[in-house]
Amino acid sequence: MSQDLNLSAHSHALDEETARAEVYGLLSQLYYQAPGDALWDQLQVAVTEAPAAGGFLEEPWRALVACARSLSQAQVAAEFTSLFGGVGKPEVYLFGSHYLSGFLNEKPLVRLRDDLAELGLARSNDMSETEDHVAYVFEVMRFLIAGDDVALSNLTRQHAFFTQHVQSWLPALCQTLRAHPRAVFYARVAAFTEAFISVESQGFDLVA
Repeated sequence: MSQDLNLSAHSHALDEETARAEVYGLLSQLYYQAPGDALWDQLQVAVTEAPAAGGFLEEPWRALVACARSLSQAQVAAEFTSLFGGVGKPEVYLFGSHYLSGFLNEKPLVRLRDDLAELGLARSNDMSETEDHVAYVFEVMRFLIAGDDVALSNLTRQHAFFTQHVQSWLPALCQTLRAHPRAVFYARVAAFTEAFISVESQGFDLVA
């Protein structure tokens, strides 16, 4: 999917919702695989200044983009493989079950699958990871924001899914990544993710 990397605040609620969905989509891509050519090119020219200075996401986004511009695409691809790939146990797990239960494919994954079934969603055949992978979870959030069916894509559904399947473990993943000695680009991705999750949490608290 194409991502607009301008994270500027918008005055209209529709634009704000579109921006939220795009951030979730962008993060989903970054955690699923190392940036491909199109995404990498966009990072190199991404806007980093918000219309109103001091926005909470502005500094972590600026740091992420600056890091991308200081590294090569090959370096980031190698970092992705070093952290998340390889044979056997990865350096950093990207699955919710690991952070919620200490094991993979445990009860949190079953709960997630039940909630996805209630939404009429299922993992596509071309995705090799289980549904509790951070990329999948973020893609579900994008759908709940930007989908056309208002019975599914609405604030109530977003809040419930976010609380149960995002807020419950993403901060732990972000902290693990930020502390990892070999995380450079992905430490910046984690810092931006953490800031974005914090903004989302505050937003949901306001409408709860």
